[in-house]
Amino acid sequence: MRKTTGLLAAALFLALGGAAHAEGDPDKGKRVFAKCKACHVVDSEKNRVGPHLVGVIGREAAVVEGFKYSKAMADSGLVWDEPTLNAYLENPRKYLKGTKMAFAGLRKEQDRLDVIAYLKQFSGGS
Repeated sequence: MRKTTGLLAAALFLALGGAAHAEGDPDKGKRVFAKCKACHVVDSEKNRVGPHLVGVIGREAAVVEGFKYSKAMADSGLVWDEPTLNAYLENPRKYLKGTKMAFAGLRKEQDRLDVIAYLKQFSGGS
């Protein structure tokens, strides 16, 4: 019985640790976002090489005024929720063939989760 209880406790610890690990850290995300700053801003509705990212979480793709999107992005029907951003940021050109985004992507999932947590601060999310 004790052995089973110990195994259950270990499994619960690992499960909870994994869930906590799946959360992003906005402070770390700010540092990772430095790779994105040449093309995107998050704190003002100003477009650069890429569209601004104010309010991006929950926003439909290709709707920022004054930015010329690729046909692929304009026709994508994407909504920038957390799972979509996570998949897109891993490898944008593979995820959406024809996108203009030249960035190779963020290979580490934790980096993507951290950036998403950072973006949530400018999207009305917590």
